[in-house]
Formats: sequence, C-alpha cells, structure tokens
Amino acid sequence: MPKKYGVKEKDQVVTYIINQVMTGKLRTGDRIDRNEIVRDLGLSRVPIQEAVVQLEHDGILSTRYHRGAFVSRFDEATVAEHHELYGILNGIASARCAENPTPRILAHLDDTLRILRTAKDTRSFQEACWVYRDAINEEYAGPRLQATIRAGKSFAPSEFWLSYPKAKVDFLEGYEAETAAIHARDPEAARRACVERADLMAKIMIAELTRRGVFGDLRSP
Repeated sequence: MPKKYGVKEKDQVVTYIINQVMTGKLRTGDRIDRNEIVRDLGLSRVPIQEAVVQLEHDGILSTRYHRGAFVSRFDEATVAEHHELYGILNGIASARCAENPTPRILAHLDDTLRILRTAKDTRSFQEACWVYRDAINEEYAGPRLQATIRAGKSFAPSEFWLSYPKAKVDFLEGYEAETAAIHARDPEAARRACVERADLMAKIMIAELTRRGVFGDLRSP
C-alpha cells in the first residue's frame, strides 16, 4: 500500500488498526502483527510504536511486557460505554455554551445548522456535524476536556459515519434540539441532546458491527 502524503504516519497506523478491529479482522485478545503493518503500509516501526502508545492510551490496545500489543476487550458493552462517555463529555461543553452563548457562536451554530438541513449527501452532512461539534468544544471545553474528547474520536473512525446513509434522518433532529436549547439558555436540554445523540450512535454502531459479524466469534467451528 502506498504512503498517504499529507497524513501523519502515526495516524495512518491508527486508522489501519482501527479498521482491522471494525471489520473483525482483529478481535479481542488478538496480537498486533507489526511486520504485517510494515509490509502493508510501507512504514518504519517508529510510527507503529507511536500508534500503539496512542491506542493503548485510548483503551483500544493493551501491551504486555516482551509479548507485544493486543486488542483490548471490544464488544457491545465497550461500544456502549464509549458512547456514554462521549455524550457526557460533549454535553459538558454544550451545557457551558448554553449557559453563556455569545452572538458569534450562536451565528456560527445557526449557519452550520442550515448546512445540516440542506445537505444533499452523507459526506456533506457529517462534515457539517464535525464543524458544529468543534465550534462548541473549541470555545467551551478546556484543554483537558478537549484532549479527552479527541482521544475518543479514534474509536469511531470517520469512514464509519461517512458510509452510514441515514445520518441526516437520524441525527438532524438532535442538532435542532441542541441548537434550540443553546438559544434558550437551557444547559440541561443541551446536555441531554448530546447524551441522546451519543446513545443513538452506539445503537447504530452495535447493530452494524453485529450485521458485519464483528461481534460474535466467527472463527468458532
């Protein structure tokens, strides 16, 4: 596989490993084959080690002394827990936004919401979702909160949601509710919109990974 210029080598490895997990090629307890990554991506072992360190920090891999890196537990409960935390963390920032929304952030969110309403395809919709979320988090989340939210993003790679065809149907209402709550200066409603959206995301991901056969050991006789 040729190198992807403009993308950090460490991030290429992170994406590679996550995709292996999301497709069931790697399962709970499987050992990461660094030689395979070197061969498939054409990279040195340095970015592979950097990726392993990040993924261990994010709870996706675990390392064992002199034995290597292994996939941590990855099942329905893990996906649900991840999204529960993701909803709570984003809800903190959104609630802060609702407590003290500036004219600038209100205008930005309204503009982004219009893009969400008129998006004609999944990619346009999802990209606008990320713009919306980043606008709130960059303004109202401190460094520690931002770092924790970023750590969770590798768990659900963008490719997963870019390939989900019902994104607008399922998620637009939640962004409408969150924006309305922020305009109304209602922190609890803003927080609730984030938690409910994350819960829906978890259900969608669990259903899709079950359909793919990622959950359940297909290698059993």
